[in-house]
Amino acid sequence: MHKGKGMKFVGDSRISAERKPNTSKDYSEYPGRTEAFWPNFLLKEWLAGSVFLVGFLSLTLAHPSPLEKMADPTDAAYIPLPDWYFLFLYELLKYEFASGTYIIMGILVLPGLAFGALLLAPFLDKGPGRRPHQRPVAVAMMLLALTSVIWLTYESAANVNWEQRAEANKPVPASNVEIDTEHPGYAIYENSCLSCHGGELEGTAGPSLVGIDYTPEELATIATDGIGSMPPDQFTGSDEELDQLVEFIISVNEEAK
Repeated sequence: MHKGKGMKFVGDSRISAERKPNTSKDYSEYPGRTEAFWPNFLLKEWLAGSVFLVGFLSLTLAHPSPLEKMADPTDAAYIPLPDWYFLFLYELLKYEFASGTYIIMGILVLPGLAFGALLLAPFLDKGPGRRPHQRPVAVAMMLLALTSVIWLTYESAANVNWEQRAEANKPVPASNVEIDTEHPGYAIYENSCLSCHGGELEGTAGPSLVGIDYTPEELATIATDGIGSMPPDQFTGSDEELDQLVEFIISVNEEAK
């Protein structure tokens, strides 16, 4: 024991007897790592994530996702599509080995095996290295999954006429026409046409009746015989009621001009 040093006792030899200030480690000897992960680096990550989240939420509020028109049960030509991030699964169901009698393969077995393999990838490749060539199994599985998703999504999207689909499924604009509910033809319209053409003739499952260019005779013929995807015999009232219905639709269009 050196003179003047005295003796120091600690309960655990692994604990330093000298008190040290609660400061971050000195990373200056490691190029590119000059700050502590907590709280310096992590705080920056949180701030960057918060800015992105606020921006993303602001974007969704300013530009909400567009909706298609109301579902029309009489339109047999309409082909529903899932959202873009499910298009690859939609495309998978078009192949013979994943559809028809093998539909279970397409909706359960193949997706289950693919996502299960990705889940097990870290356990199948336990190499200590972090570079891609040092983790061949995990990298190969990820590249195979990524390539499959991109290819199936591309194949699905390439077969859709997006311009025609967007034009056919434009959201219905709000009507600015005041409807005369006291008109004798309104009650007839309400019973025969409202479910498809909307309470303000703006169109829902059927097209809008505001801004159309038909004569009274043509409207009467359409109401009884149908047109396009509209089936016949939608109106089954008397001739007098048909005249009142046509007169009501004409009056609404005259007001809209």
